[in-house]
Amino acid sequence: MLPPPLHRRLYRLAHWARKQVWRLWRPSLDGVRVLAIDAEGRVLLVRHSYGSDKWMPPGGGLNRAEEPVSAARRELLEETGCRLADARLLTIATEDLVGASNHVHVVAGRTDDRPRVDGREIVEARFFALDDLPERMAARLPAELRQWLADYEG
Repeated sequence: MLPPPLHRRLYRLAHWARKQVWRLWRPSLDGVRVLAIDAEGRVLLVRHSYGSDKWMPPGGGLNRAEEPVSAARRELLEETGCRLADARLLTIATEDLVGASNHVHVVAGRTDDRPRVDGREIVEARFFALDDLPERMAARLPAELRQWLADYEG
């Protein structure tokens, strides 16, 4: 394996190249965003080694013919080492992602695991209470998290 600092540099380079392609081709993407909730009702957020340094839920792209709940379980395990139980699809949101149309499948579930990051793609992962979310987040995300978690619990 590559040393983590080199791996992080390559992630940043690949992310930059991917954004250039998206700007030109404007593809339609399918992704998943994972709301992993612990026993205390806190939500797991991560910071990536590339792109924005803001906190966000774990997630990624859906593979061809992959179901959103399966993708959520896979992405959460890959990025944090956590397993997802009682998972279900809450909604599909469409957002612009550097010119690409990104159809984000929001999946929520529970985890009893503690996050572990490899310092390559993900540099930090922590659980946060909804009334104590980090400041470095997309402006709309706190309200979305509250709504999504209310939908999951309801």
